[in-house]
Amino acid sequence: MRSIEIPYGRGRQIFHIEDHRLTGVLMPETMPKAGEETEIVRRAISAPIDSARLSTLSQTAERILLITSDHTRPVPSRITLPLLLEEIREGNPKAEITILIATGLHRATTRQEMEQKFGKKLVDEEHFVVHDARADDQMADFGMLPSGGRLRLNAIVREADLIVAEGFIEPHFFAGFSGGRKSILPGIASMETICYNHNAKFIHDKKARQGSLSNNPIHLDMIFAARQAGLRFILNVVLDHNKRIVGAFCGEPEAAHETGCRYCEKLTGVEAVSADIVVTSNGGYPLDQNIYQTVKGLTAGESCVRQGGVLILCAALEDGHGGEAFYRWFSERESPEEVLREIESTPPEQTTADQWQAQILARVMLKAQIIYVCEEKDRATVEAMHMKWAANVDDALRMAEEMLGGEPSVTVIPDGVGVIVKER
Repeated sequence: MRSIEIPYGRGRQIFHIEDHRLTGVLMPETMPKAGEETEIVRRAISAPIDSARLSTLSQTAERILLITSDHTRPVPSRITLPLLLEEIREGNPKAEITILIATGLHRATTRQEMEQKFGKKLVDEEHFVVHDARADDQMADFGMLPSGGRLRLNAIVREADLIVAEGFIEPHFFAGFSGGRKSILPGIASMETICYNHNAKFIHDKKARQGSLSNNPIHLDMIFAARQAGLRFILNVVLDHNKRIVGAFCGEPEAAHETGCRYCEKLTGVEAVSADIVVTSNGGYPLDQNIYQTVKGLTAGESCVRQGGVLILCAALEDGHGGEAFYRWFSERESPEEVLREIESTPPEQTTADQWQAQILARVMLKAQIIYVCEEKDRATVEAMHMKWAANVDDALRMAEEMLGGEPSVTVIPDGVGVIVKER
């Protein structure tokens, strides 16, 4: 009998399975030991890729815009943000710095969440602004995306002499990788722009998948947006399964991001192992706060589960479903087939918020039945979305066995957002 730890909220679920039924445990093989995190970041800042140091760039900038991630992202900003501010002020102590929290279409970050993420001292002393993609009067036009949509970004961009962004790089289920250009689109873009970039045709494209950047239409629009905004410098980190920094990449946005993506791919690539049942997670807190975010982990399982099999997803869901529109796509329709049919017939210019997440979830649901392991308070929500609920991962396995019969095979992907599953 094997016991396998599955990330769940701020803790773990322990999964038990007989050895002869376990077809594979998909985890990165080469993840380095985390060193002293501050030193890793300092080294990257002192040797930027294809760029002058940030302290040099800041010397001639009066107004600096520093873009950071919101409460749903595990960017270790308590470490990274003070080091970026220190570097900026070394070159220009008098610079006027605005820190813009890139929420995309997520709900606004609360004051409590800001203090938890950045530290109370930083929140008290620095000028923070929370992006609101739905506030059309706060947006400015930056032309047309290569795909044909309007590019509208937070108007603060227009006022900045220097734009810097921090973030983290992990496999992303339709943008290829997170980080880099995503600080701009979707990070500080308008709702109209984000919706067009996430349209059904692009989401359906085989190039819009985890670990894929080449000819990925979503990525190409994002790169264009970052160039139009004038993003000059990034600091992106790669994290281990404990959310500790194992790599940091600074410098020219495209070169630094590409270097970080290659590093991430080397660390996280695993070969798919097919099974009747796949057990996975969204990597624990903060990425498993809602069903919306956990669709990412499900796509890793999608690569391994057999047609008609069962996917078990462990997630604490502190924030429920994560989006009313996303939830209603399922709760107001009879089946995932109906959801997918309606979304895939929607023209790009009529894309609505969160339909992309619903599209991907419906696609996964057409391949496998889904069991969510979460708190009982979320049971009704899970079941209203045509999925099943279990109180713990072992109960979920027993349910899956009853659904499939016999002794079905099992693949475990402990952290579904921490790997790139390469299909054979």
